[in-house]
Amino acid sequence: MVTEKYDGLLSRFLKYVKTETRSNPASTTVPSDPKETAFLNELAKELEQIGLENIHINKQSSYLMATIPSNIDYKVPTIGLISHVDTADFNAHNVNPQIIADYDGQSAIKLGDGEYQLDPVVFPSLKKYAGNTLITTDGTTLLGADDKSGVAEIVTMADYLMKHPEIKHGEIKIGLGPDEEIGTGADHFDVDDFGADFAYTVDGGPLGELEYETFNAAQAEIEIKGNDVHTGVAKGTMVNAIQVAIDLHDSLPTHERAERTDGRQGFFHLYKFDGTVDHASMVYLIRDHDKQTFIERKHLLERIVAGLNDELGEERVTMKLYDQYYNLKDALKDHMDVVKIAKQAMEDLGIKPDIYPVRGGTDGSTISYMGLPTPNLFAGGENMHSRFEYVSLQTMEQALDTLLEINKLNVEQGNK
Repeated sequence: MVTEKYDGLLSRFLKYVKTETRSNPASTTVPSDPKETAFLNELAKELEQIGLENIHINKQSSYLMATIPSNIDYKVPTIGLISHVDTADFNAHNVNPQIIADYDGQSAIKLGDGEYQLDPVVFPSLKKYAGNTLITTDGTTLLGADDKSGVAEIVTMADYLMKHPEIKHGEIKIGLGPDEEIGTGADHFDVDDFGADFAYTVDGGPLGELEYETFNAAQAEIEIKGNDVHTGVAKGTMVNAIQVAIDLHDSLPTHERAERTDGRQGFFHLYKFDGTVDHASMVYLIRDHDKQTFIERKHLLERIVAGLNDELGEERVTMKLYDQYYNLKDALKDHMDVVKIAKQAMEDLGIKPDIYPVRGGTDGSTISYMGLPTPNLFAGGENMHSRFEYVSLQTMEQALDTLLEINKLNVEQGNK
C-alpha cells in the first residue's frame, strides 16, 4: 500500500507521464509538437477546476500561465514557479510506469518483461531510497520525471493551497512551458505577462539540488563541401569531406571531450556527424562555466575552420556558430537572496542543500538573463532521459514541502 502525504500527487504524476509530450528538435513551430499544446490545454482545464485565476496560454511563448491568488491583506514579493511539459529525445510512446512500494534499497528492480533492470550495483543511488516508493519505467521508454515530476509538484501545491486557506501566501505565479529539452522553450518567455518578482524552475534531480551555476553554451553547425572523383584519379583532385571532418575533429584537444571531463571542466562535444566523400556535416556543442574560456573555445574552432580553408585553397568548410545560453550565476550575482531563501527553506526542513556547478543548462538561465532571477530546485528524477529513469514519491513530496516552506519564508519576511 502506498501512503501519500499530498493527495493527488502520485495520481497526477502517473497521468502526466502517460501523456506523450516529446518535443521535436526538427520543428520550427512553437511548441515544436502539437502533443505539447494538447497537454497544456488539459492542464489549463485542471488549473481552472482547482480555482486558479488569470489562466491563459501566452501567445508569445506558448507557456501556460496562471495565478494562485493571494489570501493576505499585505504585499509580499510574488513568487514564480516554472517547469516544462516536454520530454527528451528518447522513446516516450506508451509510457507504462511501475510502482515499487517500500523498496528495500538492495534488490534489483526488473523493468517490465524485458531484459533491463535497475540494479544498485550499476546504479548505487538506489541504495539511498530504502523504504521509499519508487516509480520506474517498464524498460521500453523513458519515464518523463524530467519534468513532469516538477509539473505534478507545482499543480499539487496549487491544489493544496486552494484547499488550505489557513496557509498564508501572496500571489504565486505558475508557468508551464514547452520545448525545454530542445533548448528553445524559454527563448520567448514573457516576463512581464508572468508578473513574478523572482522565480524557481522546479526541474532538478535528486533531493536537495539547488542550482544557480550553469554552463555557458554554444552550438557549431559545420558543412564541408568535398570533391568526389574516382579513386583511380584522386590524387590532387579529390577532396574527401569525411577526411576533412576527421582532420577538423582531431585538431580539437582530445582531453576536452564531454566523456573525458567533469566538474568545472568545459568541452567540445561532437553531437552529430554525417558524411560522404562529397559532403559532410558536423554539429558541436561547446560548453564552459568560465565566460572567457568559453569565448576562447569558440575562437579556437573558428581558427581551425579558417586553417582548413587556407590549406584547401578555397572555402570548403563553412560554420554557423551561435550562443545558446549563458551561465546562470552571472545573471544571479546581484540577486543571491533568491538562492538564500531556497537554501534556508531546505535547511529548515532538514534537507541538506546540494549546490554544485551544473554541467548543463536550465530554462532559468535564459529567463534570468531576461531580468527575472530564476535558480533551479530539485524535482526528484534520477537517470533522466533513459529507460532507467525513476523517481521517489517521498522526494517529490519533499520538493513540495520545499515550495511551501519558500512561500512561508517569503510571507514572514514580507510581513516584517
